[in-house]
Amino acid sequence: MSPRHLAYFRNKLKDWRDQLVEESRQTMDNLREEVRDVGDEAERATRETENSLELRTRDRYRKLISKIDKALRRIEEGRYGFCEETDEEIGVERLDARPIATLTLDAQERREHLQKQMGD
Repeated sequence: MSPRHLAYFRNKLKDWRDQLVEESRQTMDNLREEVRDVGDEAERATRETENSLELRTRDRYRKLISKIDKALRRIEEGRYGFCEETDEEIGVERLDARPIATLTLDAQERREHLQKQMGD
């Protein structure tokens, strides 16, 4: 992968990470500022459901940020864009669609097929 591609993906990953961190911060600010003493039980149940969904989204963001950080480390180590299983190039198109990809499409499909078999 060329230095230009690496710079492109580094910037894309950093921008994505910054966006997720900001959204997580906003979620936490909203939860902190929220008035806890809401009217009736139905309103409280609705609020708790909404809070639960927000916290699950925040947890997904946290996991995604971790994957982004790993991708950024792979860029710095010179391993970005190479499959963790086969050492083949992942491909710019796949990385553009999913910059945190660690497997080629074939390797990903094999892994999913194997997981499906193990789950049955």
